[in-house]
Amino acid sequence: MPRRILIVDDHVAVRHGLERIVLSSFPGAEVGSAGTTEEVLAKVDSGHFTLVILDLSLPGRGGLELISQIKALSPATGILVYTGFPDDHLGLRCLRLGADGYVTKDRPVDDLVKAIERVDQGRKWVSDELAEILAESVATNKTMSIDSLSERELQVLRLLAKGDSLTQIGADLHLSVKTVSTYRARLLEKLGLETTADLIRFAIESGL
Repeated sequence: MPRRILIVDDHVAVRHGLERIVLSSFPGAEVGSAGTTEEVLAKVDSGHFTLVILDLSLPGRGGLELISQIKALSPATGILVYTGFPDDHLGLRCLRLGADGYVTKDRPVDDLVKAIERVDQGRKWVSDELAEILAESVATNKTMSIDSLSERELQVLRLLAKGDSLTQIGADLHLSVKTVSTYRARLLEKLGLETTADLIRFAIESGL
């Protein structure tokens, strides 16, 4: 089967850059692109892609939720997360959700090409740093605090870190202020924090 790769990123320039990398590294590959969750699901459902290169920072529901949705639609499709979030914050979570590889955008292009090839062959790809985190998690059965958060809780946390008010967050996510306040309370409880300022500091320090 020829390589059929779907590039998912909400920035057009990034999609074009990745497409050039893929086509120059894998002549004959068929490449599609998508910038929203709706486009991704529609194309995966009908396109028989062998690999999805997935950015996590998408408008709406975001990339984390897409991992399990893509696998539900097409279990054989490999998922390579390509993101600006560091390995130690979301890498383990992505793997647990069903991703087959995780590459950060600060890695050399050669690493990305190797990851694409390996995941498209049905194998796994992680950095040495993420491999250590994975091994430690298995050995100690620890769960990182951020790994306990739902996709919606992560969205609320990121918006709080931007300085958005509860009202603004509710408008952005189409939720009532009361519901956003409930998510804030859950975040405080799960992360063992006391104030919104603590949440903002945690989000910044976690690279969110």
